[in-house]
Amino acid sequence: MTRHIGKLSALFVSKVTKPRLYNDGGNLYLQVKSPTAKSWIFRFNGSRYLGLGSAHVVSLQEARDLAHECRRLRQQGIDPIEAKHAKQTQQRLDKAANAITFKQCVADYIDAHRAGWKHAKHLEQWRNSMTRHVVPVIGDLPVQAIDTTAVHKVLHPVWTAIPETAGRLRGRIEAVLDWAKVLGYRSGENPARWRGHLDKLLPKPGKVRRVEHYAALPYSEVPKFMAALRTRTGTSARALEFCILTATRTAEVLGARHQEFDLKAAVWVIPAQRMKADQEHRVPLSAAALQIIKATAQSGGGFVFPSSSTPGQPLESRQLYKALRRVETKNATTHGFRSAFRDWAAECTNFPREVCEAALAHTVGNKVEAAYRRSDLFEKRRDLMDAWARYCAGAGDADVVPLRLAKK
Repeated sequence: MTRHIGKLSALFVSKVTKPRLYNDGGNLYLQVKSPTAKSWIFRFNGSRYLGLGSAHVVSLQEARDLAHECRRLRQQGIDPIEAKHAKQTQQRLDKAANAITFKQCVADYIDAHRAGWKHAKHLEQWRNSMTRHVVPVIGDLPVQAIDTTAVHKVLHPVWTAIPETAGRLRGRIEAVLDWAKVLGYRSGENPARWRGHLDKLLPKPGKVRRVEHYAALPYSEVPKFMAALRTRTGTSARALEFCILTATRTAEVLGARHQEFDLKAAVWVIPAQRMKADQEHRVPLSAAALQIIKATAQSGGGFVFPSSSTPGQPLESRQLYKALRRVETKNATTHGFRSAFRDWAAECTNFPREVCEAALAHTVGNKVEAAYRRSDLFEKRRDLMDAWARYCAGAGDADVVPLRLAKK
């Protein structure tokens, strides 16, 4: 049976005034409520109605075209009403995406993830790198407008100059854009994706130039540096001295709390959540390191090295950098003292490699070795750290002689 379509005429639509539904065919109806209130309706499944607009705005032919599209959707198994709601939702999301900038997404991403970062330094690194390199270039663009060209514009100037930073920036941009996509602020592929995308435009970071390691003082200059550092007063100087004596990382020292220390046993237990390898690490304290902790005990609970400007917060890493610069004018870094310690241990002592690596809280690379090693070599590490403290306290110009202090 042939369905009749096109029963109404444009003249009829303009003249009719009697309130009722007028069938044009193909599920399209003209609904007349009064001479000034006429509208188009697509009726299906008996009781389902989809408004297509006012007859004073939507012409008869336009209404038929809309009805044809509704029939096409139904043929595909799609409910026209649900399709309209989905389109309206997408329009609202597109409007929101046009309103939210990449800069706002960065701020919201950091707020959403700060609780998951182990160290405050991660937050500082994220905020500083994005504020310095990314936000000035594309921060004011709508997040949905960020494309490959925009990402390349950010990365290209720093890709060869500071490749390690550029690689981290790319990953951070990718993370923010993925976050924005999940929230519906953007759609499509991530333009900051490396594999199969940016790797076609930029050389691998590792191929640009050799990675420069943290600048470090030669271990032969450490005693002289420590002698000068001990003439300085203040929390940052003591924190830096403690960091060197324990050969630990800056973040581990700055986040240290009084409850982590057993002064009687002369041991510092760093919780797993504050360690790079996510494993608890016991640090044997030399007499010099223990003296620093005892001197700070009078400050009560909380951080061992608290900030003087922000109550309840630890000292910032830049304060250690300033303390270092006040004593040493070369391009040395706090982290570089770990390298100096490792070089000294390798060249001037007979301590086994695994003891030295354990002192630095380095994970064992060989899985078999890691599976069979159950001890953290604590007592041997205590001898090593005592030897390091004695070396740091020596004369700066003294000859370095091999130390044979390792226990058999």
